[in-house]
Amino acid sequence: MEIIEHFSLKNYNTFGIEASARLFVAADSVAALKTVLQHNASEKKFILGGGSNMLLTKDIDALVIHINLKGKKVIREDEDFVWVESQAGENWHEFVLWTIEQNFGGLENMSLIPGNVGTTPVQNIGAYGAEIKDSFVSCNAVNIETQEIRTFTHEECQFGYRESIFKNTVKDQFIITSVVFKLTKRNHHINISYGDITSELAKQNVTVPTLKDVSNAVIAIRQSKLPDPKVLGNSGSFFKNPILKQADFQKIHAKFPEMKYFVVSDTEVKVPAGWLIEQAGFKGKRFGDAGIHKNQALVLVNYGNATGSEILAVSKNIQQTIFDTFGIAIEAEVNII
Repeated sequence: MEIIEHFSLKNYNTFGIEASARLFVAADSVAALKTVLQHNASEKKFILGGGSNMLLTKDIDALVIHINLKGKKVIREDEDFVWVESQAGENWHEFVLWTIEQNFGGLENMSLIPGNVGTTPVQNIGAYGAEIKDSFVSCNAVNIETQEIRTFTHEECQFGYRESIFKNTVKDQFIITSVVFKLTKRNHHINISYGDITSELAKQNVTVPTLKDVSNAVIAIRQSKLPDPKVLGNSGSFFKNPILKQADFQKIHAKFPEMKYFVVSDTEVKVPAGWLIEQAGFKGKRFGDAGIHKNQALVLVNYGNATGSEILAVSKNIQQTIFDTFGIAIEAEVNII
């Protein structure tokens, strides 16, 4: 296990930003990860998964530990459900496709989300009416300071909208090494009510959709709206959809009656950030090599040689304009490094 100095991270972040790590090591097993942590206790550490949910604005003056743990297996099952454990370094989309091949249901609506399995609970990722918390059972994590393994239950993870305990109370204290999901073996809940899935299935002449059909529809929708990071650097949705108190929303909605929204509860309303950004005139705009994608206003892109700072400046311009125009604050979903 070699620690490399001044290592380029360009191929390790989906924005394709040129930045370097002062020190870099890839951990291929939990034992190797523990050894690295133990032998480098005094080093500042930066934990790197699939590099899909971050914007690098500078070089990383730390030991970058790339979590490269592989493997997936069924650990328990009954007539109706199966419990599947995946190692943290597995590619999320490939894992989802594998579950569908086994006819395990629950993750199909989250097809083609970039990143690795280990980072999915951190963000409580979600798409098209599904979130990680819906099928998550538990995860194992290594304590960075003590190297002890701790299991976090669903309740302990404190999931919220793009939130978890790993972004708050225990931030920078643990490294997730594996995740367990509870999936259906039969009587699958086919969720096609969200977004464009129904129309996409109709386009494909599917009347009784299977798990694979739903996955294919989601993939087709995402590919029509979202650029492939291998072709055009991006990190998927850059901003969270803002959730407003009903009273605040009603005042804003009175000024902008055409505003799209989703009722979250009796007291809260979610407004699509993409709609706000598009209405503010940013969709498809380019500022040098940094810009906003032409098909999806939520996605900021690197057209080739943009720096992280240039993309960050574009994001701040968008945030300020949205606040000045609508009185709504939108937060970055991506981690700014």
